[in-house]
Amino acid sequence: MAQFNFGVMMSQENQVKQIPVDMLVPYHKHSFTLYEGERLDDMVESIKANGVMTPIIVQPLGDRYEILIGHNRWNASRLAGKDLVPAIIKENLTEEEAEIYVVESNLIQRGFNELKISEQAQVLALRYESIFSQGKRTDIVNELLKLEGRMPEKKEKHNSREIVGEEYGLSRNTVARLIRINKLNDGIKSWVDDGRLSIRAAVELSYMDSDRQEDLYIANTDRDNGDMLRKISEKTAKLLRNAENAEAVSSVLSCNTKRTSASKAIRLDADIYEKYFNGMNDSKVAFIVEQALEMYFGTLSSGS
Repeated sequence: MAQFNFGVMMSQENQVKQIPVDMLVPYHKHSFTLYEGERLDDMVESIKANGVMTPIIVQPLGDRYEILIGHNRWNASRLAGKDLVPAIIKENLTEEEAEIYVVESNLIQRGFNELKISEQAQVLALRYESIFSQGKRTDIVNELLKLEGRMPEKKEKHNSREIVGEEYGLSRNTVARLIRINKLNDGIKSWVDDGRLSIRAAVELSYMDSDRQEDLYIANTDRDNGDMLRKISEKTAKLLRNAENAEAVSSVLSCNTKRTSASKAIRLDADIYEKYFNGMNDSKVAFIVEQALEMYFGTLSSGS
């Protein structure tokens, strides 16, 4: 392994340094999906052949470094057998500033619509709750855009459901639902991402406190394979919302195992489905269709 001078590196912020792979750790609140399958394989092969072309961004964390940007490059470097990863060090960041790097880099690299529903919920909740300093966010976003060879932002908007929705192409109601979904625990969020739980039912469950959510996830999860045991309709979710303890949660689940009434179906031309919904699960398709309908009928009712 190459010689590593910890003291020299720590004193030179914003310079590119070679950091040992085993001294890097993921961001403590990182919840974005890492590359898998062919996309990961391609990155590993590229790094084997050319190394990491764009440095990752990290911050000091004790005797290690916490990754803010570049989790996929770090993971692929490990798989490619690399000892060192080029990194830019950021010192003395606030928690809010570090969060900006993590969230905004994922948006720039993948785009909002490519994120899972729970990831979209996290992004919108952070933006809406104004945990970011707006001026600092603009500076960091512009820095990231320049690294990607793209034009910086010209102006920054103030937060509200309407303007956050406008920024991401969502209705006010959709923003509100996604913010609620961010209040779910990770297990129930996975049901939403996998299409096993509808958005509206998830919103109802988001009003359960964290202990009751945990009770629900445990009671409704197969211990052997992790599968969801019973489908939860919006009606059942409303009952679960008022459950006061674990026994009440189990009682609601056991009394509401009947299949919900069949949904109305529409037919889409295969080319249209391929163009707009390719690779999405049913839950995300339904979510997008509902957003489009809300925006369409909202426009009609406003006389536009």
